Amino acid sequence: MRPTVAASQTAYIGLGSNLEDPAVQIRKATWRLERLPQCDVTAVSSNYRSEPLGPVAQPDFVNAVAALETRISGRELLQVLQRIEADMGRVRSGERWGPRLIDLDLLILGDTLIAEEDLVVPHPGIPERNFVLLPLREIAPDLIIPGLGPLADIAVDQRKPRIERIA
Repeated sequence: MRPTVAASQTAYIGLGSNLEDPAVQIRKATWRLERLPQCDVTAVSSNYRSEPLGPVAQPDFVNAVAALETRISGRELLQVLQRIEADMGRVRSGERWGPRLIDLDLLILGDTLIAEEDLVVPHPGIPERNFVLLPLREIAPDLIIPGLGPLADIAVDQRKPRIERIA
């Protein structure tokens, strides 16, 4: 039996790629999200090209955010996202901040707050990541982020790291 939550919640998923035609990887990941049981993709942002974070020299990323209505738990959703990454060819080498074929992050899950060793929701990097904030504002401008407040009140620097909307 699959664990489920009592009612549907809106989850926001961050998508990112900087290898093997990143825009195609984002489309493939979105296609897989659209086929998840007990989930319904309700919005997908434009793609944004962004400068990578961290010390590793690598190509720019393409990022987006998808909204989905889901009845599955945060833990199960994390497992599903990691399975999609693996199915698409992502290999977790342990290198942090490195290039990725696909990266799927559970950003927000309704009003849920989770603080576990391998799962923190809302994602703790949201306030510092313009490649999350800009696409999230595009699809959910009135969003209230649990523990952080209104999305519209979180300052975003569109110059650092460099970012541009591409499609």
